[in-house]
Amino acid sequence: MPKNEIMALSFLTHRPTKIVLVGLNYRDHAKELEMPLPAEPVLFMKPVTALVGPEESICYPPQAARVDYEAELAVIIKDTCKDLAPEDVMAHVEGFTCLNDVTARDIQKRDGQWIRAKSFDSFCPIGPGIVADVDPNNLKIQSFLNGELRQDSNTANFIFTVEELVSFISHVMTLMPGDIIATGTPGGIGAMDRGDTIEIRIEGIGTLRNYVV
Repeated sequence: MPKNEIMALSFLTHRPTKIVLVGLNYRDHAKELEMPLPAEPVLFMKPVTALVGPEESICYPPQAARVDYEAELAVIIKDTCKDLAPEDVMAHVEGFTCLNDVTARDIQKRDGQWIRAKSFDSFCPIGPGIVADVDPNNLKIQSFLNGELRQDSNTANFIFTVEELVSFISHVMTLMPGDIIATGTPGGIGAMDRGDTIEIRIEGIGTLRNYVV
């Protein structure tokens, strides 16, 4: 990561080796998209070069015609772990924070898969800090675009709980200290434009604010 990104992300105890995200994990989002609930989590990844911190810029790529916000709860892994049972997951979690899964929606639809649309530099804002003493499966989660409420849900609407997600992912890949797992976005996603301010707010954690340039 560039030097300024390392400084902005100084709240992270460890530099992550990967960012793992879930494609659909809120009942209200599935209803919004008129999609059936998945039988198991659908996973994808972002590169660590997509990370930026609070109060930093999201850069609108010239290749894109539509760039969306997606409010998400992120899980920060504490230590190296593999093949975890759900009941053992929390012992390996450092805490939780806010994450914006920024997506070039038109590119996602054009490509038919998600890597390019999700992976531009600055497309993974995270912060403002890591909080451990919250119930991750019962938190109010919201997004505000230029001060206007756009997403308003609760992680109680998860299809798969944090414990189920981390367990599932740990049976696919070894998780390392600092690795980030994003838990999906609720209904209400939408487009951002240059000059916009986007805020992700999660109960008990705080506000992640970024600026689209």
